[in-house]
Amino acid sequence: MSINLHFDEKDWERIQRDWSAWWQGELDRPLTIIETFHPIMLGKEVLSKEFLFDQPADEALDLFQQNLESRYFYGDAMPKWWPNFGPGIAAGFLAANVHCRPEQGTVWFDVDRPKPLEDLHFEFDPENPWWRRVKELTQRAVERFEDKVSVCHTDLGGNLDILASFRTANQLLLDLYEAPDQVLRLGREITRVWLRYYDELYQIIKQAGRGTSNWAEVWSPGRCYMFQSDLSYMISPKMFEQFVMPDLAACFEKMDHTFYHLDGKGQIAHLDLLLSMKEVDGIQWIPGAGEPPPEEWLPLLKRIRDGGKLCQVYVTAEGARKIVKEIGGKGFALYVVPFPVMTAEQARGFVRTLAEEDLNRR
Repeated sequence: MSINLHFDEKDWERIQRDWSAWWQGELDRPLTIIETFHPIMLGKEVLSKEFLFDQPADEALDLFQQNLESRYFYGDAMPKWWPNFGPGIAAGFLAANVHCRPEQGTVWFDVDRPKPLEDLHFEFDPENPWWRRVKELTQRAVERFEDKVSVCHTDLGGNLDILASFRTANQLLLDLYEAPDQVLRLGREITRVWLRYYDELYQIIKQAGRGTSNWAEVWSPGRCYMFQSDLSYMISPKMFEQFVMPDLAACFEKMDHTFYHLDGKGQIAHLDLLLSMKEVDGIQWIPGAGEPPPEEWLPLLKRIRDGGKLCQVYVTAEGARKIVKEIGGKGFALYVVPFPVMTAEQARGFVRTLAEEDLNRR
């Protein structure tokens, strides 16, 4: 089945050129990503139990194809699609329970009764039904959309976060003190299978020749991922260095480009450690619910850029202009949330204006 997009081969050539230059530090402007869509699609892309498992793959993809065909891509945006099974579906691949609450669009993972740490072992299971479903949808999307869409990796999750699905977050925090060797062992086991999940999906995704992406608005021509460790909000930098960084480093080695999802002010304590990792290419800053938007964290954003890392944020148009005006746009990927919805003329004009303002600042 063909797909009719507001995007063509020349657009893909531009995406390849400019994103590649950005990764190399050679793009003298911010990447600016703006997407708008026809109002008829409002509310139609809803996470549901049927999509997750029960609905035939092509019927599930029908809805997302409608969504993609209704979208308009401006600046450095491109058509992409990712199978959203919730943050940390790798826990489901490892036999955790998967729960979906369609009315809230949320998915979470747990077990009926947590096992003692010494009885926990994680191995790749090619017959796991959640793994087979994600592979099926990924494969079918690549076959269906071909080279017109970047089909993304599902949200595999962070390694400690996956382990927390089997222990609960509170118990895992105690485990860090009471059984550090067991936590490190399990972290290594999860890393090993995580990398296999990533690679098997990559072997499917690369067939389209449209690079890699994931739930975040970061695209790469090669192997890339937005890494995370949400549990890190609740641990010290010393523990982050001991329990998180080794697994991050093992994953980073297998990537062409890497980003870390710095989620909330509780993770700022780990920023210096992340900046010290030469394998980290960029930091995504998410202030968190109830906190000021990214443009109100200029010293933090400057710290990321001065540390030699790229930076990605979600901002309003005015927020993007403030960042560019105050600290410059080079090295940023600015996903501009177009509310109120921009017209085509407004979106194209804003992309030009932002680049000009960045140039005039120098």
